[in-house]
Amino acid sequence: MRFSKLFGKTLRQAPAEAESVSHQLLLRAGMIAQVAAGIYSYLPSGWRVLRKIENIIREEMDKAGGQELMLPVLQPFELWQQSGRYVSFGQTMFTLTDRKEHKLALGPTHEEVIADLAHRYVQSYRDLPLLVYQIQTKFRDEPRPRGGLLRVREFIMKDLYSFDVDEAALDESYRKMSQAYQNIYARCGLSTSIVEADSGAIGGKESHEFMVISETGEDEMVFCPHCGYSANVEKARISKDVIAVSRSPEPSEGAAKQSPSEGAAKQPLPLEEIATPEQKTIEEVANFLGVPSSQTLKAVFYIADREFVFVVIRGDLEVNETKLRNTLKCNELRIATESEVAEAGMVAGFASPIGIKGTKVIADDSITLGFNFIAGANKPGYHFKNANYPRDFQVDTLADIALAHQGDKCPECGGKLSSTRGIEVGHIFKLGIFISEKLGASFLDQDGVSRPAVMGCYGIGLGRLLAAIVEQSHDDNGIIWPISVAPYQVYLCPLHLDNPAVTSAAEKVYQELENAGIEVLFDDRDESPGVKFNDADLLGIPLRLTISPRTLQNQSIETKWRTEKETQLLPLENLAAEVNKLLIVNKCD
Repeated sequence: MRFSKLFGKTLRQAPAEAESVSHQLLLRAGMIAQVAAGIYSYLPSGWRVLRKIENIIREEMDKAGGQELMLPVLQPFELWQQSGRYVSFGQTMFTLTDRKEHKLALGPTHEEVIADLAHRYVQSYRDLPLLVYQIQTKFRDEPRPRGGLLRVREFIMKDLYSFDVDEAALDESYRKMSQAYQNIYARCGLSTSIVEADSGAIGGKESHEFMVISETGEDEMVFCPHCGYSANVEKARISKDVIAVSRSPEPSEGAAKQSPSEGAAKQPLPLEEIATPEQKTIEEVANFLGVPSSQTLKAVFYIADREFVFVVIRGDLEVNETKLRNTLKCNELRIATESEVAEAGMVAGFASPIGIKGTKVIADDSITLGFNFIAGANKPGYHFKNANYPRDFQVDTLADIALAHQGDKCPECGGKLSSTRGIEVGHIFKLGIFISEKLGASFLDQDGVSRPAVMGCYGIGLGRLLAAIVEQSHDDNGIIWPISVAPYQVYLCPLHLDNPAVTSAAEKVYQELENAGIEVLFDDRDESPGVKFNDADLLGIPLRLTISPRTLQNQSIETKWRTEKETQLLPLENLAAEVNKLLIVNKCD
């Protein structure tokens, strides 16, 4: 390809609205163009990268036993009503009505469609296991598209679906896909971490994400450097029995002190009302009474699908709203307003579940891991001392709804957790039977008994994967593509094209490389060396070949890898063979 004919122009500066590094560099390199919020066009050089990623994914899916098919973008809304998932997807799902007033959905995912197909074609256990996949466009009405290709409303996804006879067989399909994903990322030059994840609107009992560590990532993950435990913060567990020690602040000077017997009590003491004038926050109350925050109970009020919910958690912890939403099985969750709190009869800053009736109470299981807590007395200026569950109050649901933080104790080994940000580049789910049961995707087992197929689903967003490669592989000058996905392998850069010898040699080299099957971007523009070198770095093409009057004096060409500062000279004679050797060695490295 001649640069002068390449559709799309490089930019010296990124547009002001570009947030993430990948967004800035892909726009500057002329690889993508924004059409609207969360909607992008892929220009030729960007599309070449995407196609290479797609081919790597296809090869690994086929190797793992997947069969490629193509499912429709338009989906009958009745399928979503059958599964019930239209509720959990909510406003994220694009819907429309055709001329016959038939409601349709633009597919955000394809579990319903594939389960309906399995219902028609899977009859016997002999038809299983079945792994089918597609590489297709998805639509999700994201409330806040951001980061260029990292969070969009229209995107290309590889989604594979597995159907198995039982949980053990699903575990094997899950293992195969996990390995295939690791192969894909390695071939794309990416370093990833596998973390426990929340299943979200997709559903299912277990899921894992593949994360690329990046400061611009919108996900936070915690991990244990001692035992290897790792999880998205939305899912992460912590060892709560030692948090009270690790997070306890020292009482402030002059604060009222509990007696040693009170502070160290391991058995419930009598409930006692005490005055705490103007002390509303956990920190204020703890300092005023001279106790660690872990010996207090925090009240947080939410509206869950229009219902008022009282949440209680130990004072040193925070509520994980993803866990809370899953516990409540609600679709919409938000903090209650001051007026909603007052309308529910609660006293903000002095509330507790003690004596509360007629309100749903959800508690974190940390309330069972201590004694004699400080809790609100449900009247201004007063708290209870020695509040204990279940003696003094009841809850509707007791669950793990605590948010993990760096420094918390690992739930597996007790070591200290670390935290980092990341970009999710893949998500795999053990769906189980909840969709197959509702869509009739069943089979006859060896005894002739009809059973629902056990499903799994496995997704990779190709655009996000492309962006993640840029986030992980770039420098101040531009993108650094791995050879496996680079738009071109070689950047042919002739300098001083007004010199006939340079022009003639460049044309000859270009044809020789093309004839040898080497992917070349030939910079045939009449630009200065600085402009050409800057564009070569910006585009991130692995190998730059420079022809100039100086190199021609020795009948040679200058070679430079994008990742290195040093240059070397190669003889023009038999150049294509030598370049091929360099590319093969570099690809193997």
